[in-house]
Amino acid sequence: MTAAQPLHTVLGSGPAGTALARELVRRGHPVRLVDRSGSGPALEGVERYAADVATPEGARAAVAGAAVVYHCVNVGYHLQVEVMPKIQEAVVAAAEAEGARLVVLDTLYPYGETRGAVMTEDSPWNATTRKGRMRAELDARYLAAHREGRLPVVLGRSADFVGPGVLNSTLGGAVFPAVLTGQPVPALGDIDLPHSYTYIEDVAAGLATLGEHPDADGRVWHLPTAPARTTREILALVEQRTGRPIDVTVVAEPRPFGPFDETFMAEYAEMFYQHTEPQILDSSAIEQAYGLTATPLETALDATLAWYGEFLVAHR
Repeated sequence: MTAAQPLHTVLGSGPAGTALARELVRRGHPVRLVDRSGSGPALEGVERYAADVATPEGARAAVAGAAVVYHCVNVGYHLQVEVMPKIQEAVVAAAEAEGARLVVLDTLYPYGETRGAVMTEDSPWNATTRKGRMRAELDARYLAAHREGRLPVVLGRSADFVGPGVLNSTLGGAVFPAVLTGQPVPALGDIDLPHSYTYIEDVAAGLATLGEHPDADGRVWHLPTAPARTTREILALVEQRTGRPIDVTVVAEPRPFGPFDETFMAEYAEMFYQHTEPQILDSSAIEQAYGLTATPLETALDATLAWYGEFLVAHR
């Protein structure tokens, strides 16, 4: 690697990590994409690499030679409280030893129940759930590591994902295949409450921008997110695009549906407040600081429907 082209290493090859790897390549960066298998479709300009970053040795191997490390790793929902702290410990130590900057993909969980208040980077961290408290504790440790001078760290928080490749989202694999095949479409909680969704390509653009700007370090940023819409409004937009009516099944309380099985929903029950109060994310800070613009929801839905159409054909 030359000084002009430092290596950017992305940990986690889910929808966010994969979209980020593509975005970094588009911006001219050499990219390593890491997961436990190192397999998957070839991505132009991307080196796939196998490592278990929950272990110290795996994390060190994964970040070797990297100037910027992006932590986009996730694990099974029922394993998060146990496993995510171990991954943090290994990744922070490895990035610190390498002298790399660390960019962390984060959730809104630390805020906890907001009673509908708009979430900004200055909102208090009031999480009371197990997973919310765990995320808040991790974030406090990340920021402490930065303050202590161990390594530069920046956090990018996202609302629920939507977009191509996004299956495990409340606006994902349970919704779009059902829409396109005329099946009942599940919608969680109160469908007349506004709910923010972050387009997966905006997740990638936001993280890549943070990775390119050391002046962003030491704080939380909200990734670019279009204005919140109600679930009813979103489904109406989908109806307009498909030209077919949607048979909505309201899931008023936590129960298995679509790709979300009993194990998942048992763990998700404590987070169900996200569908019984407004979830409104303000991302104006990153947009103003770095000239980013969130993709309109209509454009995001067009791309998502097109991807799911191809996905269903490929999986017949």
